[in-house]
Amino acid sequence: MLRWIIFVVVYAVLSFYALQALKTATRYPWVYYLFIAVSLLVLGNFIYQFTLSEADGRVLSKPKSYAFGFLVAMLSFKLITILFLASEDLIRLLSGAYSRFSGDSKEFSLPSRRRFLSLVALGIAALPFSALLYGMYRGKYNFKVLKYNLEFEDLPDAFDGYQITQISDVHSGSFDNRKKIEYAVNLINQQQSDVIFFTGDMVNNKAEEMYPWADLFSSLTAKDGKYSVLGNHDYGDYVEWDTEEEKSENLESLKKLQRDMGFDLLLNESRYLQRGTDRLALIGVENWGRGGFKKAGDLEKAAGKVDKNDFKILLSHDPSHWEDVVIKDDLHYHLTLSGHTHGMQYGIEIPGFIKWSPVKWRYKYWAGIYEELGQFINVNRGFGFLGYPGRVGIWPEITVITLKKKGVA
Repeated sequence: MLRWIIFVVVYAVLSFYALQALKTATRYPWVYYLFIAVSLLVLGNFIYQFTLSEADGRVLSKPKSYAFGFLVAMLSFKLITILFLASEDLIRLLSGAYSRFSGDSKEFSLPSRRRFLSLVALGIAALPFSALLYGMYRGKYNFKVLKYNLEFEDLPDAFDGYQITQISDVHSGSFDNRKKIEYAVNLINQQQSDVIFFTGDMVNNKAEEMYPWADLFSSLTAKDGKYSVLGNHDYGDYVEWDTEEEKSENLESLKKLQRDMGFDLLLNESRYLQRGTDRLALIGVENWGRGGFKKAGDLEKAAGKVDKNDFKILLSHDPSHWEDVVIKDDLHYHLTLSGHTHGMQYGIEIPGFIKWSPVKWRYKYWAGIYEELGQFINVNRGFGFLGYPGRVGIWPEITVITLKKKGVA
């Protein structure tokens, strides 16, 4: 209860401070009342969803996600506005103190706020506010196909030009638009890749979240099949289950569902993709993540039947596994495919010029292709979304990678 009281007080102070910018910028009372009404509505909905709503325990339901999203948008508007006002107030305070102690004035008084600066503050604050709303309305389904050509000296000849499609972090429990998901699934099939890899987090928490979408993902096709691994959300660790048996049954249901949809689920095991006498080793590990994330992945077990001279592709959900374990392993893993970060669903990306997101402060390898010690990783930005129900600047991704034999025209 105390934390909610503190939160409400802080929110009220921020709202009051931001209101001063509006009062300086405009003299129309309806603008103030609208701002107050929207602020109260967003706060009230957030408190309701996270305290009184009947949603299951720690499960982040769609209403909760949207309540969180609107709150983030409002806070971004207020904090940026306050940043400008606080800077101006510091200058006003110093100016008033100088006038009082220099003898220019017998009484201490603050200069008036400048309308121009308030207008600038409100204009700049409106940019992330609008972007966050757009991200919830359209950005979350703004699917992008990103294509890469990767060259390897020891790629088997028969696999020169071999095309891979990777998707990751579906988070089906967050979907709310069937037509958009139909479009994305069709977009995947249009790539006509040789194989499809899914690198974890099919659901947010429960297998049942995927049931309404299973028919769509069952329609994904590739000549050499579909392969998948588990992500941290697939284990049901973020739900308050009544019993451990219920949690275990949920995981088994998800495993069965993936297989029923045509995915070959790799649980610390390997397969071979064959072209004539040439082959690629495909290794899939369960989730292994740095910090508090589950470490069920067993690379040694997964690669137990793989020859050290094989060309190897590894499916591992969390890129921290690649950084901490894979690139230092005695076996040479030519290409690792990961996801997990979502690119934080927020950032700035202009291909060839800039790629930035706050998630880079947590993950060194957070989006796109990286190379270390002659080994590559692709970190997929994610197909779905979680928490904030949108995307800004870091769009949902379908990766298409073509393997090329180095030196072959």
